[in-house]
Amino acid sequence: MNWGKVAALALLGSTIAAGAGMWYAQEYLYYDPIDPNGPDAAIAVTTPAGERPLTLTGFEGIDADSSPLRWRACATVDTVPADALPFDGATPLNAPGWFACFDAARIGGDLESGAARAVLSVSEIRPNVDRVLAVYPDGRVYGWHQYNDKTPERGVMD
Repeated sequence: MNWGKVAALALLGSTIAAGAGMWYAQEYLYYDPIDPNGPDAAIAVTTPAGERPLTLTGFEGIDADSSPLRWRACATVDTVPADALPFDGATPLNAPGWFACFDAARIGGDLESGAARAVLSVSEIRPNVDRVLAVYPDGRVYGWHQYNDKTPERGVMD
């Protein structure tokens, strides 16, 4: 028996199993759907006068306790206040592949082209993290959490 082949196959098998486990954890394990009728499904926008709740239909959302950046949402809204504060540097973060309503590449492209506008939903929803919304003229709204400029990763400290 060639023990080298056995060792190589065992190493290959454990690598494949570890990779599959890591992929599953990142795509499925930590995410939970948000109840569309629960308090976590409420979305607001920030205006100069303060936060104003939005009336949503068709809400879909996911979140995870493992990171403050895993929150994603898709919905439709009748109107977004015209004085909602813009959010400069909005960068939608990828969602798991099974959360089909949220396409970060398309949303990011639409923000760059002006087909959608980015607004601040909630500042400091978690420490150093803001909730950002991409708002479309037809009422579609997509949301995610994004580090703000107060984080060490961006090179700015208080």
